[in-house]
Amino acid sequence: MGGEQLRRLTYIAVQIGRRKIETLKDYTCVPPPDAARCDRLIEKYFPQEEQDTHIVRAPAVPVMIPTDTTATFMHVAIEEALSIKGSYLMTGDQLKQVIKDKPKKQRPPALTLNQPTARKPTNPNASSALLLTMAADPDCDDGLFSMFENNGVAVPGETPPEDLAKPANSERVAERRRRAEKLIEELMVYTEQKKSKSDENTDTIDSEAPEVDELANGFFEHQARSSVINLQTPDSSCKHEVIVPPEATYQPLVEPTGPLAMEFPYKLDTFQKQAICCIENEQSVLVSAHTSAGKTVIAFYAIAYSVKREQRVVYTSPIKALSNQKFRELCEHFPDVGLLTGDVTINPNAACIVMTTEILRSMLYHGAEVMREVGWVIFDEIHYMRDKERGVVWEEAIILLPDTVRYAFLSATIPNGSQFAEWISLLHGQICHVISTDRRPVPLQHYVYPMGGDGIYLVYNTAGIFNENRFNQAVQTFTSRSNPQLGAPERGRRGGPRDATSSNLCKVVELVAEAKLAPVIIFCFSRRECEANAIEVYEKINFNTSKEVELINEVFRNAVNVLSKEDRNLPQITRLLPVLERGVGIHHSGLLPILKEVIEILFSEGLIKALFATETFSMGLNMPAKTVLFTSARKFDGTAHRWITSGEFIQMSGRAGRRGIDERGFVIVAIDTMIGGDIAKNIIMGQPDALNSQFRLTYNMVLNLLRVEGIHPEYMLERSFSQFQNYISMPNVMDKVNALQSEYDNMDVPNEYELASYQITKSKIEELKKDLQKVITKPIYIVPFLNPGRLIHVKSGSDDFDWGVVVNFRRVVNKSEKDEASSEYVIDALIQVSPSCLGEKHLSRVCPPKAGESAKFEVVPILLNSIYAISTVRVFYPKNLHVDDNRLSVLRSLNQVKQSFPQSKGGVPLLDPVADMHIEDSSFKETSRYIEVLEKQLLDMPVRKMENFESAMKKFEEKKRLEAELNSAKTQLVNAHKLFHMEELQARKRVLRRLGFCDAQDVITLKGRVACEISAGDELLLTEMLFDGKFGDMDSSTCAAVLSCIVFQEKAEIVELNEEFNQFLIYMQRIAQRIARISAEASLPVNEEEYVASIRPHMMPVVHAWCEGKDFAAISSMTTVFEGSIIRTMRRLEELLREMCLAAKAMGNSELENKFTAASVAMKRGIVFAASLYL
Repeated sequence: MGGEQLRRLTYIAVQIGRRKIETLKDYTCVPPPDAARCDRLIEKYFPQEEQDTHIVRAPAVPVMIPTDTTATFMHVAIEEALSIKGSYLMTGDQLKQVIKDKPKKQRPPALTLNQPTARKPTNPNASSALLLTMAADPDCDDGLFSMFENNGVAVPGETPPEDLAKPANSERVAERRRRAEKLIEELMVYTEQKKSKSDENTDTIDSEAPEVDELANGFFEHQARSSVINLQTPDSSCKHEVIVPPEATYQPLVEPTGPLAMEFPYKLDTFQKQAICCIENEQSVLVSAHTSAGKTVIAFYAIAYSVKREQRVVYTSPIKALSNQKFRELCEHFPDVGLLTGDVTINPNAACIVMTTEILRSMLYHGAEVMREVGWVIFDEIHYMRDKERGVVWEEAIILLPDTVRYAFLSATIPNGSQFAEWISLLHGQICHVISTDRRPVPLQHYVYPMGGDGIYLVYNTAGIFNENRFNQAVQTFTSRSNPQLGAPERGRRGGPRDATSSNLCKVVELVAEAKLAPVIIFCFSRRECEANAIEVYEKINFNTSKEVELINEVFRNAVNVLSKEDRNLPQITRLLPVLERGVGIHHSGLLPILKEVIEILFSEGLIKALFATETFSMGLNMPAKTVLFTSARKFDGTAHRWITSGEFIQMSGRAGRRGIDERGFVIVAIDTMIGGDIAKNIIMGQPDALNSQFRLTYNMVLNLLRVEGIHPEYMLERSFSQFQNYISMPNVMDKVNALQSEYDNMDVPNEYELASYQITKSKIEELKKDLQKVITKPIYIVPFLNPGRLIHVKSGSDDFDWGVVVNFRRVVNKSEKDEASSEYVIDALIQVSPSCLGEKHLSRVCPPKAGESAKFEVVPILLNSIYAISTVRVFYPKNLHVDDNRLSVLRSLNQVKQSFPQSKGGVPLLDPVADMHIEDSSFKETSRYIEVLEKQLLDMPVRKMENFESAMKKFEEKKRLEAELNSAKTQLVNAHKLFHMEELQARKRVLRRLGFCDAQDVITLKGRVACEISAGDELLLTEMLFDGKFGDMDSSTCAAVLSCIVFQEKAEIVELNEEFNQFLIYMQRIAQRIARISAEASLPVNEEEYVASIRPHMMPVVHAWCEGKDFAAISSMTTVFEGSIIRTMRRLEELLREMCLAAKAMGNSELENKFTAASVAMKRGIVFAASLYL
């Protein structure tokens, strides 16, 4: 064993048992490997005036270590001391100095090397670490080594036993080294595990790593709040606030007197004039207004103003397609415009550069020279900062931009614009204006169309009044024509009413056409539904004249003529033209990009009258219509079907009404399931979604911040919008804590101790009953008793639905594994629900009626674990439960049963688990008997006989609830002082150190610099593959195919892989498993199964075939993935290949660089990389 390895193992051994000590200061010294460092740390953590008191009072066990102790004995002492929770390390001299003047009874106990102990260390692997050190230590004799090895503990006495004190000869040294070296691997595994479980959550190998106090909520906590000044505006619908940072002095805005930087051929609205005035005064501004209100005017003026002052301006947009459109639009107004999207680079040195936010962030991280010349940055669609996946990119860019830059933020309506502006003002020390208007340029009327009905119902007019009578009429029309059972199949699924839905949709589209409300955008919530609905309408309705058909053909031919003959004959292209000719369009992410752009152009020219689109069409594209139609008020969000939010509704419905063309816009919501009035009101009249931070840490962010001089990852955490929102919440949380504390202190409960004892017993009974319920509701026992009409008591969490009636049950089998274990039973139960929850199809989203509320008796699907009790009683119910009167008759029967068996006499009789259900499980019977004993104890408790027991118990439960709420608020207050994501950052750093991306001092290594170049894929996994040399075994086409596993994100059918691809996939999965394990050991929770499953091989054969020269028709026939999704994956892959080129260059590997370049060149051809029609 080499000297360096020995030193490393010795160091690991010293660090293994580190503990976080609970002392008066919350922290104590980290155990050092030498006495001098111990002295320094004690002085650091314990001021001189506090040392005596602090150390004596601390619940610790000091360790006396003689100053002449050998290194090995020192390590043994450290391990012994630190395996006792609450101990810390001191030298003997230091301990004597601290306690010399203290009375004997106050002296802390001491564990010394001369005091034998029979206690073993807490973990034998920790002893193994010391064993490895001792094995190679020349100061350690055989006797001590054997004692330690055999007993798992070192017990050095004043004199070791004579027969064990012989010096180790060379043979024995070699033998014990061999034994010790076998434990090296076990040691390494153990130290990784120990690291993840460390109470300090710090790196066990890296004691010298920079430490950051996570309680230091630094940047914002040490600043005063910004002041808010409200300015009067000529228009009452326009609100103007000025956010002034604490060290700035506000000077009133000066109205521009000379010629403006840009003139407009129409009269500007008040909010536009106010924003232009802010720009003229060189002050940042956030403009919040509805879709199509005219926010682009502010962007144009900021560009013109910058050009006039010979400054550069950056225009950012959330997506590449929108960047292309904006580039085209800006080129019509300004002479010097550039475009940077990653795919396309046009005129990069222009005065005005349009780019995606990701490109801006990358330029800031790499210190691009062009950023020094930027005077203004325009963030279009800033409300997309709340996007869970990409929102963090906006925050990174805003934080990294210099304070000298001014900002124009353009946003849809957001309720907390002033909060966002205050963040900007404190972050960059500059004044920021908030200009908002709630006035729509074209007022909207909202209608409801009940599927199967004969007309539409105006429920919300331009004056902002919700007509409940009209809404109830619409719902009544729907309920009289459709099945009110909430357990019915989902619309559009196999066995569901697909044809009826399409027919109803055609009817409402015909209504729109006849009422001259076209053009109409019909929002669907899936791509396949979008296409199916469009085809249905296309077959029945023709919107266009022969002249319009000619124009459509001309535009279409001109657009597709840029493609090769083979690509022009692709099925998606040939099938779409006849649909377009009849004035019907389709727009979703599965379409070829060139077709989406053709459709956008045709729609903007008024040649498409009915456009079926997914909700992505509402993102930024300036394509308004006269009418917006929702095919449903429900959507599938990836996990469950739910009602759309008011924010989603506002964004999509905002496309209705064309400024300067329509006097009013029309919004029609088709309802295909029961919906309560409260839900409808919340959707139509609800507030827009707040702009809340979606900040999250990524490895690319951490590595880039480690790479850049003068900045660190904590810098980003301190300045994030999430940290600011946390900071400003503190006063409210403090007020809440004080109010709850006062209420709690003033609440006097008689016989509180006795009531607490009663409550504990009662809770224990409830827990045991839950255990019994799990057995009772096993299918083998309960299914035979789920007869129609059986009474069951339904509970879901804290929601008690009381007694209901079984209507039917069915077994739902997991499609992937069709066995009994993977199936679950769904019971259709007739239960009482709140009217506000009508239309919900899952028990978790249904609520019981509130006190005094008129309940609805509805059929709701429940699972077995929601059955709290099952009765011996069955009631008759009529077959047709579609009729309200029939359901009410069942409710009357149920109430009669409850009256016949009042709670005072035991309540509704239950099935006996043993006698009736034949449950013979011995533990079940034992638990049942124990419950009977506890219930008898409960009845015999004296506290039950106290006067007003019930009211006292309620008061006690209220106090316990208040206590829980108070503790939660206190925890929230503590967290409000912490630096958000700090623990995650430390964990990510540990992962990076263990993988070799940075060293113990957080200095980035070559591996880390290579990973910095990768942002379009998993930087850890790909960097590991690069340094493993695996790409060296592949040709360029295979490289591209393997990398496609990283960028493909959609659901698709599993493809069959050849042996070569399968081996590469297994290799990538193994790396992912290793990263996941290291992450878990570093206290960074990672779902290993999900992480490995994120490597998706579905496109490997497709990409390989494309790189080998096959045409698009051939590769698209190899998969069921939409053509547009294939192209999107290919473009992401090409972007990743370019980054891999840079990564290989950073490694100095020109062979790999050339290979990735060749793959990139092979991909960039044909329809996959056809130029945008906007360029």
